[in-house]
Amino acid sequence: MATATFSPNDLLVSDVPVITRNVTLISGQNLKRGAVLGNITASDKYTLSLSASADGSQTPGLVLAADADASGGDLVVPAYASGAFDSTKLVFGTGHTAATVEAAFRKEGAPLYVRTLK
Repeated sequence: MATATFSPNDLLVSDVPVITRNVTLISGQNLKRGAVLGNITASDKYTLSLSASADGSQTPGLVLAADADASGGDLVVPAYASGAFDSTKLVFGTGHTAATVEAAFRKEGAPLYVRTLK
């Protein structure tokens, strides 16, 4: 059975309002809280955003709000649609960095921010 669990890890920083929404994580993934997600345009499902993808998911759009094991099938999960995140706590797919994800969020006009804490 697919499951999602919340485990705090200081991912959220700053006083930017936090907004979550439920999205469908495509099957076959086991992701940790803080994974940067992209939307697969054809199915409207989400997956770990990889910069080399060509299905729409190459554009980061949300941040996973809880650990999620969708290895047994598609799973509805909470994802952050607004917030500021510690860059060291985010999980980036291949080809993404804190800078490229922040740039993608700015380009899309998303109220999501990647912060490098000192």
